Amino acid sequence: EGLQEGVLKGLQEGVLKGLREGVLKGRQEGRQEGRVEGRVEGRVEGRVEGRHEGRHEGRQEGRQEGQIATIESFLRAGVGWATIKQATGIDQEAFELLRRQTHPADRELT
Repeated sequence: EGLQEGVLKGLQEGVLKGLREGVLKGRQEGRQEGRVEGRVEGRVEGRVEGRHEGRHEGRQEGRQEGQIATIESFLRAGVGWATIKQATGIDQEAFELLRRQTHPADRELT
């Protein structure tokens, strides 16, 4: 009878110890897998978002460059600011600001 109780108690303790160790190991492995998956997903999302933002900024810069080039052509042709504003929607002050933001090292044209 004492032997059976000892065996039963040993089995119970062994099972509990095994469960605790298994749970701890499972948590560690789960955390590690989660970190790896999170990093991969974060990199992919970051790349996609970066490309999107880069394209958006590139288009915006391209439009600004085009506006500046158009206005500079008007100015070289002797067109006045009233006509330039009517044609482009940009007045002299806005043009100078846009030009300084786009080409900070350039001198003023007007």
